[in-house]
Amino acid sequence: MTAQSEKNQPLAYRMAPQSLEEFIGQEHILGKGRLLRRMIEADRLSSIILFGPPGTGKTSLARVIAATTQVGFIKLNAVTSGVADIKRVIADAQNPLLTPAGRVVLFIDEIHRFNKAQQDALLPQVEDGTLILIGATTENPFFEVNKALISRSTVFQLQPLTEDEIRRILVQAIENKSRGLGSYCIRLDDQVLDILSNISNGDARIALNALELAVITTSPGADGSIRIDRDIIEDCLQKRSLAYDHDGESHYDNISAFIKSMRGSDPDAAVFYLARALHGGEDIEFLARRILICAAEDVGLANPQMLTIAMAAYQGIMAVGMPEARIILSEAALAVATSPKSNSALAIDAALHDVETRRTGQVPMHLRNAPVAGMSDLGYGKGYQYAHSFPGHIVDQDYLPEEMLGTIYYQPASNGYEARIKDWLDKRREKNDA
Repeated sequence: MTAQSEKNQPLAYRMAPQSLEEFIGQEHILGKGRLLRRMIEADRLSSIILFGPPGTGKTSLARVIAATTQVGFIKLNAVTSGVADIKRVIADAQNPLLTPAGRVVLFIDEIHRFNKAQQDALLPQVEDGTLILIGATTENPFFEVNKALISRSTVFQLQPLTEDEIRRILVQAIENKSRGLGSYCIRLDDQVLDILSNISNGDARIALNALELAVITTSPGADGSIRIDRDIIEDCLQKRSLAYDHDGESHYDNISAFIKSMRGSDPDAAVFYLARALHGGEDIEFLARRILICAAEDVGLANPQMLTIAMAAYQGIMAVGMPEARIILSEAALAVATSPKSNSALAIDAALHDVETRRTGQVPMHLRNAPVAGMSDLGYGKGYQYAHSFPGHIVDQDYLPEEMLGTIYYQPASNGYEARIKDWLDKRREKNDA
């Protein structure tokens, strides 16, 4: 990367530590004498998995390792990589001309986004040491990473940075002239640093991005200095908060808008909110579950096939993972959004309410099971009329308990296929009432 192109990188990227000495935070794993530090300093790294919240140094730590190890270093992103990429890395690592050492360090960012097949592809070479895996994830690896891969790795948990650590990172960025903001004449008081250190909630990336935004958007004063006050920094933090955070409030707002767009039959909005979720690193299985629920709750019997389509999409994304899963999710979301709608399946809620709060009686004797000889003598199953023995495969008999006779739960809509059900059911109910 050229000096000019590096200057165009975000401040958080430029200020990423280049050595262990520059690394701030995570003393519980990187302090003097700690295991991970000893592994890095001795260049005797074994496979590890780093997990913790965003902005705590997972990728930065991988960059430090890349700068210090004498072994080849390769980086993949689980969002954009697949099994073919893994096989290519393995082939290169096993090629004595390309890799004389016979092993490489493979850093996989967002490893939780790999599906089981993709994670399994790593196992043999992690086992024999050809690949020294560094996996980074914001999700708990004990839930999101294969147990076999976990057992072959050492798991290190990164904690949110303290306010003091965030403050030190900010001061370092302000003073650094080659990679930071040291070439600017910046004036800010301790209160501003306190605000940034507190509101960033342990995420150094948020703090650095807000600081950079404040500096580059504030005009210098008459003396040439850039004065950053409380109002400016809070304004920049507000703008930063608009970014998608799949663990924060924007996660709930975005998924709510996604569901309501599908329910409201707006395919453009549905695919837009799906894109925001995917770009923000949302769990694809979670997205598939929401589509599946929407297919049942909001499409229902207006298009009974939609539940099958949504279930197929769920199974599909689990089989292929990202990035291909984006297409499957899009197809399912668009199908739900453009389908006729009915929420009549919520009849179950009214029935559950009655079961929980009313005296609902007993199952009628003629509907009860009589598997043992002698039970029929007590009336079990007596008088039951087998529907398939009658014209149209329908027979008029009471199916509800006596206390519940006449109760109606299912109210079919007049949309799609359910319009036919409604027409048929209205006629049948009219006949029964006559």
